[in-house]
Amino acid sequence: MAAATATVDLVMIGGGNMGSALLGGLLAAGRVSPADVAVVELDSARRDDLAVQFPGVLITDTVPPCAAAVLAVKPAGIPDTARVAVAAGARRVLSIAAGVTTATIRAVVGDGVDVVRSMPNTPAMVGQGVTAICVDAHSDPAALDWAEHVLSAVGMVVRVDESHFDAVTGLTGSGPAYVFAIAEALIAAGRSVGLPAELLEPMVTQLLVGSSTLLAERGDPEALRVAVTSPGGTTAAGLGVLAAGDLNGLVADAVRAATERGRELGQA
Repeated sequence: MAAATATVDLVMIGGGNMGSALLGGLLAAGRVSPADVAVVELDSARRDDLAVQFPGVLITDTVPPCAAAVLAVKPAGIPDTARVAVAAGARRVLSIAAGVTTATIRAVVGDGVDVVRSMPNTPAMVGQGVTAICVDAHSDPAALDWAEHVLSAVGMVVRVDESHFDAVTGLTGSGPAYVFAIAEALIAAGRSVGLPAELLEPMVTQLLVGSSTLLAERGDPEALRVAVTSPGGTTAAGLGVLAAGDLNGLVADAVRAATERGRELGQA
């Protein structure tokens, strides 16, 4: 493990799933070179794995001199991590932790540092994420361009006011789990009507991939639903059961519950 001898452009503090996915996306897109980025990871076994995954990238257990930092640690660790990054020279910090406000980060980094808050979701690990970003009033608005350049390496980036971040967390941050729960329910339903168990997961997976691709290409989910629903047909029968169970209300309740929990975590 080589020692840092110069300031790196970007340090990824936290080499877990999201941090490594983001770094992989940046390297694959050519937005950073291995010599200009570093990863800070405290777990020695994980450092060994990262060194194999990202040859030429500095993998270390201490924050090297840096111009900017991505804070990819657990929410409770963000304030201390931001403080250490700024002490190492970072003039921009980008948090990918849920529930941690720009005010919380600003309180520890002081003036003269751009603070960007983001909320990515787990599909970023396969380059298909959606991430919301914002800055506080004390940051250079150009920091949003920088953050979008970094985060768009793993999917879509949207700019929203920080007042909407709890709702973003409840919708797209937690949303993948809702989709996975639907997948589990479809697999269980297929089993209940006698389909072979070994076929169910690949069939349901392709169902979701195909449907998502169709939606991405054509848009308008309502029109797509109507197009596949013949009056009095099989799909209409199935949708009738979902409507009777208030599918829309259940989804809305789930998003509201996750939104409120995000708000509570931000105030803790």
